[in-house]
Amino acid sequence: MEPILIITNLPDKKGAAALAEVLIDQQLAACINILNSCTSVYRWQGKIESAEEIPVLIKTQRQHYERVEQLIKMMHPYELPEVIMVPIMGGLPAYLQWIAAETSLSD
Repeated sequence: MEPILIITNLPDKKGAAALAEVLIDQQLAACINILNSCTSVYRWQGKIESAEEIPVLIKTQRQHYERVEQLIKMMHPYELPEVIMVPIMGGLPAYLQWIAAETSLSD
C-alpha cells in the first residue's frame, strides 16, 4: 500500500463537490476535503493573475493516481489545472489501512 495525497484547486464548490462525488463513487479516493476558498496568485501567459479557488485534498493510493489525474483534467475548467501528488510517508496505521480498504476496487 502506497498512500498519497493529491492536491488540486477548483474555481467553485460545486465543481469540487462534483469531482469528490465521482472519485468516492468510483472508489478512487477514501476521503476528500473541500476547503474554504483562498486567493491564488500566479503568473499565467506572462501576466500576474489572482483568482479565488477552492482547495481540494484527495486521500488515495498511488495505484489510482493516473485515473484521478485523468478525471481532474476531464472535469476541470482550467486549461492547466493544479494536480500535485504528495507521498504519505507515515500516519495513524488504522487510518492508512482505512484508505487502502476504501480504495480497493471491487472488480
